[in-house]
Amino acid sequence: MSQASENHDATPYLQQAIQLAIRNVEDGGGPFGALVVTLDGSIHEGVNRVTRDNDPTAHAEVVAIRTAASSTATFDLSGAVLYTSCEPCPLCLSAALWARIDRVYFAADRHGAAAAGFDDALFYDYFAGTRPELMPVAHEAVPTSDAPFEAWRANAQRTEY
Repeated sequence: MSQASENHDATPYLQQAIQLAIRNVEDGGGPFGALVVTLDGSIHEGVNRVTRDNDPTAHAEVVAIRTAASSTATFDLSGAVLYTSCEPCPLCLSAALWARIDRVYFAADRHGAAAAGFDDALFYDYFAGTRPELMPVAHEAVPTSDAPFEAWRANAQRTEY
């Protein structure tokens, strides 16, 4: 049976992600843990390292994805499953999509995270288009804006992704 099967029992992996999160809190990190299980059954762990590394993108899911990609020597994690102690935020969901993760399972939801002080609701509002003032983004027309894409298309040695 495939890991991504509808009948898959995610509980053991979720419990492992939760234990990673608890240990990370004990080590002074954030309360998040994640695992990427690749098709060969290998488990790649990640914990929240935002404050430890002064890296706002070092969420547990992103760290687990980076670990899996590095260990497998590929950016394409098709067939892999992401297990995380908490519902992934928009950053982590985007990372999972870019990595081509097949499925995501999570334990706690965003409401539990918000109750602990990790409220992503504003980000969801922003992406829904209801809070554009949070971070204005503007297009500025530049004559050479397509030059990088032209260079990409002309590069016969490129690696598609």
